[in-house]
Amino acid sequence: MSGPDLAATFDLKNLPASFYDDPFPTYGALREHEPVKRLPGGAIFLSRYADVAAVYQDTTTFSSNKKAEFGPKFGTTSRLFRHHTTSLVFNDAPYHTRVRHAIMGALIPKALAPLEPKLERLVDRLLDEAAAKGTIDAVASFGGAIPVEVIGDLLAIPMADRSPLRDWSLAILGALEPVLSPAAFARGEQALEAFHVYLDALIADRRKHPGDPEHDVLTRLIQSEGEPLSPHELAENCVFLLNAGHETTTNLIGNALELFARFPNERARLLADATLLRTAIEEVLRYESSNQLGNRITTRATEIGRIKLEAGTFVTLGIGAANRDPAQFADPERFDIARNPNRHLAFAAGAHQCAGMNLARMEGRIALGGWLKRFPNYELAGTPQRSRRARFRGFASLSITLN
Repeated sequence: MSGPDLAATFDLKNLPASFYDDPFPTYGALREHEPVKRLPGGAIFLSRYADVAAVYQDTTTFSSNKKAEFGPKFGTTSRLFRHHTTSLVFNDAPYHTRVRHAIMGALIPKALAPLEPKLERLVDRLLDEAAAKGTIDAVASFGGAIPVEVIGDLLAIPMADRSPLRDWSLAILGALEPVLSPAAFARGEQALEAFHVYLDALIADRRKHPGDPEHDVLTRLIQSEGEPLSPHELAENCVFLLNAGHETTTNLIGNALELFARFPNERARLLADATLLRTAIEEVLRYESSNQLGNRITTRATEIGRIKLEAGTFVTLGIGAANRDPAQFADPERFDIARNPNRHLAFAAGAHQCAGMNLARMEGRIALGGWLKRFPNYELAGTPQRSRRARFRGFASLSITLN
């Protein structure tokens, strides 16, 4: 299909199977032919870096409040509606500001530094287990195991209670896809019900036996200064922390391992110069952004690229498309681990820049660095299986042989 045809037929709610494996030709066609794309139903899809970045900066015109979008999608009495319209990321100031302030102190580099030795030990243990097997699914046995433990530590969730967290997260986030099946809705509802039963008991215990608010995010939220979080707000933002820190970090690690298998010259470059590890993580985030889509709704009439938008227009931000925009990145289809500058939008920008970005970077750096030190000559074993998701780009399975 030609570029103009790819752009003309693009519809987030009717994507071809090939899109999930490689959305970037479609994104390129949109940038070239319809960078402000009117979707069926009247929503707008943005694919240029400048447009996406401008929307992130204008929180007055472009709201993050998702009640108008999620009401028809989930039903206003559902657990999914209640959760996603209370979480930090899907709200505006002053609520967003209040919750973000309560969380951020535990997610700055200084506060996260004590976690590094424990994370290094976790990575070493997972790599020992992998070496004993020879061939592993790097998503299930490595990338997916790390963020569950890290977020579990941040919330001080007992080790024995962590086994269902990954499945709960996948079910809840799966409901955010552009197309929601009845089965996916039911899985999300069931996961939230189970999660809340668990959290009610955990929060009650933490109120009686508070931890160190410097490092225990749950205690920090309970003891938040100013206007305290209601029990409902507290529980939903604990769910949000698990979900936000889990799916995207799992994808970052899996995407990194697949990219360094696909681009052996860049792997050799990193093995020869470990100082490139930090810029390599940034390039993974740009090239295969873990979160591919963002959403806003206009609060007033405005205009983007000479296209007039009425108040109440849904706007989808093509993060993955923006991060391959040649107007912002030289030779954007090249995977270049030394790319500088690299002002990607994988963590959004402005007031809603990802609160957990320092944590994600730390996890990615320690996981990838440890892996390459132990298994510099690893190879893919078979064809990687992409998750069939438009919003979150990662792998359902990634079989690797550890040479």
